[in-house]
Amino acid sequence: MNDNQKDTLIEAHDIWAAVSLLTRLKVPVDHSRAGTRANNATWAYPIVGALIGAVSGIIFIGLNLMGLTTGFSAAVTLLVLIAITGGMHEDGLADCADGFWGGQNSIRRLEIMKDSSIGVYGACALILFLIAEWSLFELLVSKNPIFTLAGIGAISRLPMVIAMRIVPNSRNNGLSATVGKPQLISVYIAIITTFIIALICFGISGLLITLVGLLFALPVFLVAKAKIGGQTGDVLGASQKFAEIAALSTALIL
Repeated sequence: MNDNQKDTLIEAHDIWAAVSLLTRLKVPVDHSRAGTRANNATWAYPIVGALIGAVSGIIFIGLNLMGLTTGFSAAVTLLVLIAITGGMHEDGLADCADGFWGGQNSIRRLEIMKDSSIGVYGACALILFLIAEWSLFELLVSKNPIFTLAGIGAISRLPMVIAMRIVPNSRNNGLSATVGKPQLISVYIAIITTFIIALICFGISGLLITLVGLLFALPVFLVAKAKIGGQTGDVLGASQKFAEIAALSTALIL
C-alpha cells in the first residue's frame, strides 16, 4: 500500500475493517489493508455500533411478535449482542474488575487482566451488569427497540475512540496498542457521526444521552490511569459497558 492510500481520510473499506475488529461477523475485509488503516478506521466505530444495535432491535421486535415474554425476548437479544461482538466488551469489564482490585501494583494488575481466567471481582461485575442490562432491555417493549439500540450502540462506542486518542497505552502490545492512536480528524468524524445518529434515533434529547454516556465512561479511564497508567483493550471494552448502561438508562427515562 502506498502512502497516499494509507493516509486517505475516509475509505468505505474502513467500515468493513471496523466490523472485523468489533464483531465476530465474517465480512469481506482485506486484513492487510485493515491493519494498515486500523487507527484511521476508528471513525467508523459508531456506525458499526449502530448497525449492531439495529440488528438486535429487530430481533427483539421479532421475538415479541412471536408472542414470547418481554423477559425472554430481552435475554435472547442480550445473548445475540454478546454473540455478535464475541463478548469482547464483557470480557474487558471482567478483566478490569479483576485486575484493578485484585493486584497490588500496575505490573501485577496487567498480568491479571491478561489472564484468561475470571476471578470473583470479574464474576460479580459481569453478573451485575448483565442483570442491569437485561432489566433495561425489558423496558424496550414500550419504545422503538431498533432506533433505541442503534443509538445506544453508536454512543457507547464513542468513548473508546476518544480514549484511544488522549489516554496513553499502558502496555506496548495488546489490541489497543496494535490499533494505534487515531488521527485527530478521525476522532472528530466519530464524534460528529455519533451526534448525527443520536439525533436521528432520539431527537434533540440524543445530545443529552450522548453526553451522559461519555460522562459515565470517564471514571473507567480515570481509574485505569491511576491503577495501570493508561488504557488497554480491556479498559476500552469496560468503558463501552459503562457508557451503554448509562446511555440506555437515560434514553428510557427520557
